[in-house]
Amino acid sequence: MSNVRKEPLVSAADPSRFHDAAEAGDVAALAALFTDDIKLFSPVKFAPLEGKDQVVALFHVLVRTFEDFHYIGEFDGTADTTGDGTPAPSAVLLFRTTVNGKQIHGIDMLQFDDAGMIKEITVMVRPQSAVVTLGEAILAGLRADGLAP
Repeated sequence: MSNVRKEPLVSAADPSRFHDAAEAGDVAALAALFTDDIKLFSPVKFAPLEGKDQVVALFHVLVRTFEDFHYIGEFDGTADTTGDGTPAPSAVLLFRTTVNGKQIHGIDMLQFDDAGMIKEITVMVRPQSAVVTLGEAILAGLRADGLAP
């Protein structure tokens, strides 16, 4: 494999700040961790959400939609970013939550810039029926907030 981890990147990356804010449903604290040009890759949308305003709007919906959201594990290392392919400090946080009665297992993969700000988030969830339920719930939330037709 060509993506063998070489030297660990030294950075200010601290996934615990995201972890704590997400579990608390504190969108303001989450927003303070994001770069202005953050990208969020969602399991229910092909194109990423781009920019702090869009990502924060989504998190407002998520904190209302998720029931009993909690993290169950964490891994850290480096991963190539989508923007320029350069390795960035990264963390993968495993979570469990419930949406409309369906249990969801998922991960949040965070990628950090040199200042420790989150520049990319990739969310993956399972099973497929949970992806559908999550997509429907998010769309309903975005519509309720006037952010989707």
